[in-house]
Amino acid sequence: MKTYLIPVDFSETSVHAAEFAAQLSKQTAVEHLVLLHSYHVSIYESVLPTPDMIIPSEEEIDEHTRKKLNQLESIRTKLHKLVRENVTIHIRISRSTLVRAIIETVSKENVDLVILGSNGTNSDDISHVGSNVVNISKLSPVPVIVVPPACHYELIKKVVMACDFQKVKDTIPLESLKKLLSRHDVELLVVNVDPSDKLRHANPEQLAEKTALYKMLKEYHPKYYYNSSADVINGIIKFADNHHSQLVIALPHKYSFFQSLLHTSVSQGLTLQSAVPVLLLK
Repeated sequence: MKTYLIPVDFSETSVHAAEFAAQLSKQTAVEHLVLLHSYHVSIYESVLPTPDMIIPSEEEIDEHTRKKLNQLESIRTKLHKLVRENVTIHIRISRSTLVRAIIETVSKENVDLVILGSNGTNSDDISHVGSNVVNISKLSPVPVIVVPPACHYELIKKVVMACDFQKVKDTIPLESLKKLLSRHDVELLVVNVDPSDKLRHANPEQLAEKTALYKMLKEYHPKYYYNSSADVINGIIKFADNHHSQLVIALPHKYSFFQSLLHTSVSQGLTLQSAVPVLLLK
């Protein structure tokens, strides 16, 4: 993965995600970080007065843009102290809406990974980016990492991937995971999620051997586990925390126990006390 995109709205949440991306560069082969700020002025705002009878002029909009570019420049200066040597940091301003700006920038800059800061459940710092984690995660054509506000970057040595072994019948997009973590050996912990608890006494690895999943993951030499927590989300997050993992992988929705989250709240579901970042593969 050569290029990471980090949407920034200047909240602590989004700046925290940018710092995470900078530190992640030391473990990956990334070459470029792109800091994107979206500032959308609707046509109605351009032609209709506000309650104060003020219509923003193009000059005022340009001045606002210059201020935001200066803020982005300040963040870039800070990140230069955190990134791996020779990683370049670009700043971009878009007048499109946030989600559209991200999708357009992914295409224009050949982005491989989007890194988002999540608001969390108890955060007072309500970020516009964090509030749109669900839509961005759904619509992004490339993998997304959701970074909880309490997460402190650690070298990624253990990764948890949770899914229903029986539902993984086709190829899963492990190439993006391989690219992301190509610079270091990572221990992969694969967890079979079964809230019905029908397989309580089954051996997880023997269960996996009977599925397509086993062959797909063989080169990663994973360890297999079983989880029957009725509260699936908290169960997996707790598992990751107990095993001192630095990342949780969510497969595309048709394979993933996270499929219901994308219809409710990724932000709330993924930012509990364990503070483990989540990689949403595509």
